[in-house]
Amino acid sequence: MKTFKLMMLTLLFGGAFLSCQNEGVGDETETLQKEPTKEQLLKLNELGVSNTEVSFKAITDLDGTTTDFIVNNTDLGIPVNQLMDMEGLGDTDNGMKQYRTRNLVSSNNRTIDVLGYTGGGGNGLDTTNRQALQRAVNNYNRLNSSLNLRLTFGTNYQAADLVVYVRRDLGAGGLAGFPSGGRPYKWARIGPSVSSRGSNYATHVITHEMGHCIGLRHTDWFRRYCDGSNEQQGSDGAIHIPGTPTGIDISSTMMSCPTGYEDGNFNRNDVTAIEYLY
Repeated sequence: MKTFKLMMLTLLFGGAFLSCQNEGVGDETETLQKEPTKEQLLKLNELGVSNTEVSFKAITDLDGTTTDFIVNNTDLGIPVNQLMDMEGLGDTDNGMKQYRTRNLVSSNNRTIDVLGYTGGGGNGLDTTNRQALQRAVNNYNRLNSSLNLRLTFGTNYQAADLVVYVRRDLGAGGLAGFPSGGRPYKWARIGPSVSSRGSNYATHVITHEMGHCIGLRHTDWFRRYCDGSNEQQGSDGAIHIPGTPTGIDISSTMMSCPTGYEDGNFNRNDVTAIEYLY
């Protein structure tokens, strides 16, 4: 597949999904589009996103809906069918003062029903991941915030606001999106190798992807820890949260890449950020 570059943004990664049972999710490699058009490249530039090394990936979620995304080596992507309707950046800051998106969970949607998926097809959470998800939910609920996460395990993803499940093509990482329409992003996807790295790491990855689902950006979005690249702000924005550092916070749960500090817990600045937002 020919690639062009995207230093990433998860612009309006949410959207409406159809409900039809599908126990397994395949590893989709074929997409309807092989390379971006001139108009798409111009639109990425307008949004403040680097437009080289972009690739296209079709992702099918548990409800059977397949969506084409623009992706790269981060845990976020852009739905291709939403790209041309996205608004440009307008005036922005220089990048060192931003941490959340403009998309947050509205006050009437802050009781969030979280499902740990236990179905088949290689998509169910194993024992380590289930324990990690329980710990992640407990950590969110201990915060002095208006968020109330209600966790169940099972297969009824239709009734859940946020579903944590395994995708075979994600390795030891994850893939999620940002809130849309005042609701959390629904799918927090983790790789099959996450649990093999132990409970702390599994809790970290799940907590991290759930953080995106409620509107948190990578702490180091302006200079990624693993490769030094800039993910760009995009139309979702990358807005600094008062009371948190403006530089890289290496022990934050929301660092873009593993740093060796992964213990599954929020650090002080993570707590400050979430309690300020919610």
